[in-house]
Amino acid sequence: MADVSLKKRIWGWYFFDWASQPYNTLLLTFIFGPYFAQTAAAQLMAGGMAENLAKAQAQALWGYGLTVAGITIAILAPILGGIADSTGRRLPWIWLFSALYFIGAYGLWWTAPQDFSALWALFFFGIGLIGMEFATIFTNSYLPSLGDRDDLGKISGTGWGFGYAGGVLALLLMLALFQAGESGRTMAGLEPLFGLDPATKADTRFVGPFSAIWFAVFMIPFFLWVKETPPNAPRLRYKFGNGLRELKQTLVNLPGNPSLLAYLGSSMFYRDALNGMYTFGGIYALGVLNWSITEVGIFGIIAAASGALFCWLGGYADSALGPKPLIILCCLILMGTAILIVSLSPTSAFGIQLAEGSSLPDILFYVAGMLIGAAGGVLQSASRNMLTRQGNSERMTEAFGLYALSGKATTFVAPALIAVASQISGSQRFGVTPLIGLFAIGLIMLIWVKPDGEIE
Repeated sequence: MADVSLKKRIWGWYFFDWASQPYNTLLLTFIFGPYFAQTAAAQLMAGGMAENLAKAQAQALWGYGLTVAGITIAILAPILGGIADSTGRRLPWIWLFSALYFIGAYGLWWTAPQDFSALWALFFFGIGLIGMEFATIFTNSYLPSLGDRDDLGKISGTGWGFGYAGGVLALLLMLALFQAGESGRTMAGLEPLFGLDPATKADTRFVGPFSAIWFAVFMIPFFLWVKETPPNAPRLRYKFGNGLRELKQTLVNLPGNPSLLAYLGSSMFYRDALNGMYTFGGIYALGVLNWSITEVGIFGIIAAASGALFCWLGGYADSALGPKPLIILCCLILMGTAILIVSLSPTSAFGIQLAEGSSLPDILFYVAGMLIGAAGGVLQSASRNMLTRQGNSERMTEAFGLYALSGKATTFVAPALIAVASQISGSQRFGVTPLIGLFAIGLIMLIWVKPDGEIE
């Protein structure tokens, strides 16, 4: 395997997106996130809390848990990236964080309603999320070595689209074979496989082990075909002191690269808003529109399928136009989508009261899902490519560490703002309004970002 072709290497890199996507699709957004909110709210109501307030408080708990994970990632991401660049070794870190992904995801099995602990659930979810995010930093840093500068947009878009396709397939399998609906049968009309009992929510909790096993299996092509770059990178010992000193120098030099600094600031806000949409979309549908977890899953399939298609198309647009125009367009679309979501309730849309039993709010939320999948996927793919134009090619892991820092430095802000807004207002609808402002701030800061960085 020493002489792996570039084509195989690219496909190995694609498989990380395929393997890791279920953490976002199944756990964060469409199955476990809503399950956590539903179970935590039921526990609060059993303690005497009113239903609407319990739902808002459960959403707040989820937000606070993500806040802690986000702060952890923000602090460590650039440090670990700098250390990896100073040693020329990335794969050992990917192995380590892959193990955290597996342990965290698998641990969600032990979150049954009868002995549910929000703290235990958030602990395991946070471990897996940290593993996924850090593994992503190190795998993203391989992107500049996979092709010519003009091809990177297409490669990034295809990889992100391939990841979305994996998320769609994983979600379909989960809904068709394991997740029971109100009838006690899956979307395919089967009893949940392996005797998973819907009464104990085993059919839903299985999403944790399922995601862990999916990741372990589909990371095999990555570890077989993706090698260190350069391939003869020295096996130096990890020296935290050297890594920290080099990171400090990079931070000191950031004001001398105003385009990169502005981009990190811009992406800090718009990616935070996007993550807020992903994180609370399913919870919102379940709590505000009274959907079932199966309906939320179907919503996820539509969103992820839309993302897969438009990421692939967006990759070609990125290679032709560059990433900046796509980032601007996607932020505008997502701002409008956030406004649409806030306007929806079971009996109204855009503030207009509807006839009893109207399906318009549900239809519009499905439309919102398509827009989130399409614009969100393209935004992330184009943003990943934009970083390759702004960062130092010789310190790319560190650059992606800073990128993760910018994404996580305020990634706890969106969940925290949503948590606080939900708690104060007692309303899930008004709880998500901060996302609109975060997209707006990100758009404004893009004014100072040069499309090709400071080389212009």
